Amino acid sequence: METDQSVILEVRGLRQYFPIRQGFFRRTTGHIKAVDGVSFFIRENEILGLVGESGCGKTTTGRAILRLYDPTAGEVWYRKRDGERVDIARISQQEMKPLRRELRMIFQDPYSSLNPRFTVKDIIGEPLVIHGVIRGREMEDRIAELMLAVGLDPDYMVRYTHEFSGGQRQRIGLARTLSLSPRLIIADEPVSALDVSIQAQVLNLLQELRMDLGLTLLFVAHDLSVVEHVSDRIAVMYVGKLVEMAETEVLLGQPLHPYTEALISAVPPADPDIRLDRIILAGDVPSSANPPPGCVFHPRCRYARDVCLVEEPQLAEIRPGHYASCHCAAELSLQGIGEQA
Repeated sequence: METDQSVILEVRGLRQYFPIRQGFFRRTTGHIKAVDGVSFFIRENEILGLVGESGCGKTTTGRAILRLYDPTAGEVWYRKRDGERVDIARISQQEMKPLRRELRMIFQDPYSSLNPRFTVKDIIGEPLVIHGVIRGREMEDRIAELMLAVGLDPDYMVRYTHEFSGGQRQRIGLARTLSLSPRLIIADEPVSALDVSIQAQVLNLLQELRMDLGLTLLFVAHDLSVVEHVSDRIAVMYVGKLVEMAETEVLLGQPLHPYTEALISAVPPADPDIRLDRIILAGDVPSSANPPPGCVFHPRCRYARDVCLVEEPQLAEIRPGHYASCHCAAELSLQGIGEQA
């Protein structure tokens, strides 16, 4: 993994297990391995897209990084504004509080993540009050400034959330996230609940704010075409594990993992004359409570070999800057965008 000064966040071997309790005495009989040994890094002013099927552990990864869950194992190294590096996974919640000004989250559902009893002014201003940043007239000016930044009329700050559309609510949530001038934002599927036309507006807004404010984002989504639109690099997850990571154009054009190849084949091309060679995966996604031995993808992989059934592959740098966890990665020639039949 990267160790230079451009890296703002480095995750090493992150695990997040949830106990399975059964019986009258609620004894622990197993664990759901929601995140199982994930490692990646994010450079400053970069957008890293984290993509995968529903239930693969993407959202849990983001929440563990922000200590909304206490990680079971692993390290989460964050470089603060003053250059000091701190392992978020090891510090207390009290030590974590000041870092929450620098690390913020955009939640998936703009309907349930905003308090319907609060006005827009209360919602956006709440982090400012909690962290004791500003109050009174100065806070109102700051809220107006944030609303303008996300494309909302400051006159609407006295309104309640039920008076806004889904896209406008997500902009309110974004303004709340930006209120403390964060350095790193974890965007948890911020457009999945929105119409396609509104999705484009929010995605373009995120890119504009990233350029204007120098933001760094971990962009979590299940739609590869959305991730492609905003991300500098893409990391692919499957059943709690990271299976591939590379720059966006490289990963989509020359994938190294068979699961990534299948995801790419499911993305409709912009040109309607292109005929897709769609890859249909056999079987079902295995349970994270009882993952298969060896490579977790081998029951659905058309390239699987004997070694895949018994030996778990490790995420390794196969090409410069291109990581994959596949025993056959260096030998396979997989189909990427622009190579459909």
